[in-house]
Amino acid sequence: MNPDDFHYALENTKVILPPQKRLETFGTTVLNYHLITEEMDAVNRMRVREGRIHAQKPELVTPDGFAKLLLDGFGEKAERYADAVSEFASQIAILKYGFSFRKDETRRYDVTGALGEVSDKVRKEVEAKGDPLSAVLTGVDDGWEVCLLKFALDMVLASGGDHVRDLKRRGLL
Repeated sequence: MNPDDFHYALENTKVILPPQKRLETFGTTVLNYHLITEEMDAVNRMRVREGRIHAQKPELVTPDGFAKLLLDGFGEKAERYADAVSEFASQIAILKYGFSFRKDETRRYDVTGALGEVSDKVRKEVEAKGDPLSAVLTGVDDGWEVCLLKFALDMVLASGGDHVRDLKRRGLL
C-alpha cells in the first residue's frame, strides 16, 4: 500500500455512530465495531464487517516504547500504518494503550444498496441494541484494516485527556 492509499483510507474513514463511552482508564475496554465498506468491483455492493477491538488499560511509557505497538493478526498494510504512526508518537502520547486487534470477525456479510442507505440501516440496528460500546464506521474495502486502526487511534486520542486526569487524581502521575 503506497502513501496515497494510506491517506485515502484515512480520509475516507467516517464514524457514523461513535461509542457512547470512552476507553477505560483502569481496565480493559471491548469496543464492538460495525465497519461498512463499498466493494470496488461492484456497484451498490457493500461489505459489513463486525468484530471487537480489545483495548487494555493505558500504561505510562517513554516515547520510544510506543514503537512496540502490537497488532495481532493484522496484515502488512496495517503494520506499515502502525510504523508510520510510531514515527510521530512522541508528539501525541505519554500513555501506552495495549491493543489486541482480532481479525476473526464475528460476522461478515454483503449487502446491496447505496452506502448511505446501508449505513443508516446498520446504525439503526446498532442503536436498537443499546450497547454503549458499539460503533458504526464507513471506510475503504481494500484498506479496511487501516480504517479500523484509525478509529482505534482516534478513540485513544479522545480518551487520553480523561486518562491523564484519572491517573493524576490517584497520584499515579
